[in-house]
Amino acid sequence: MEIPSNINTSSFYFILMDLQGLEGAHSWTAIPICSIYVLSMLGNITIMYVVKTGPSLHTPMYLFLSMFSMADLGLSASTLPSMAAVFLLDQRKIEASTCFVQLFFIHTFSVIESAVLLAMAFDCCVAIWEPLRYATILTTKHIGTIGLTIVAHSFALHLPLPVLLGRLQFQPVSALSHSYCVHPDVLRLASSSTHVNSGFGLFVMLSTLGLDVILILLSYVLILKTVLNIASNTKCLKALNTCISHICAVLLFYTPVVSLSMIHHFRRKLPAHVYMLLSYLHFLLPPMLNPIVYSVKTKEIRVHILKMLHPKKL
Repeated sequence: MEIPSNINTSSFYFILMDLQGLEGAHSWTAIPICSIYVLSMLGNITIMYVVKTGPSLHTPMYLFLSMFSMADLGLSASTLPSMAAVFLLDQRKIEASTCFVQLFFIHTFSVIESAVLLAMAFDCCVAIWEPLRYATILTTKHIGTIGLTIVAHSFALHLPLPVLLGRLQFQPVSALSHSYCVHPDVLRLASSSTHVNSGFGLFVMLSTLGLDVILILLSYVLILKTVLNIASNTKCLKALNTCISHICAVLLFYTPVVSLSMIHHFRRKLPAHVYMLLSYLHFLLPPMLNPIVYSVKTKEIRVHILKMLHPKKL
């Protein structure tokens, strides 16, 4: 992706920030940061490999899980370059055009991940609400169409971001709040009017993450309504158990976002490191923990991973 040539982004750059209070401890902070990235990459690649090589896992639930792992990988890969530069090389300077491209991919993959979570909620809803029609509603072709639509919509929706940012005026050198670029953080540093950018950013947020979380909640209302009508407690628990992993993934993804929003609106004077911590939790922990959650809570995934690790024993 390129910034249009008529936009001069070479006249200013941004300074990436380290963890507040730990600026002089790069050798120590680099260890957990690198460990998180390694675990994220290994975990999500393993999930994708297991789903691809396991014929019994070529079902809607696991195909959506594979998409979810792809989104996690994309999100990790989007934040990795600048964080590696800060924590491993102590390089804080980032060109404006590079920063704008990074924030484009960070926000795009965040929205893709949210949309896939919604698709997974729809999968759970159909499996419990319409079990007899499940195979005809969620065919492989339909799943592929859903995946392509999510990716195309997310990329198209965020294409204006770098262009709109490139038309703003900034100081020659501006310090960000994180070791990666995100739209609100860059926008606050502009020295010209940001009404258009703020309005567009709010529209994107409400029409993606905001709408997705509402639809996910509605899906679970339908699921609970259906499950409560099941006479057998055993069948009821079995039905709910199929959604436990997804519920954990939803909580991991949305809790930091909702917390940031609540803090921003109701307690504006909290220390800056609180905002930074929640931001890091949002971008770093879910890609690492999601594969672990699905490996522990999903028997089929766990069995296939054990077969892959110990083929002679299973």
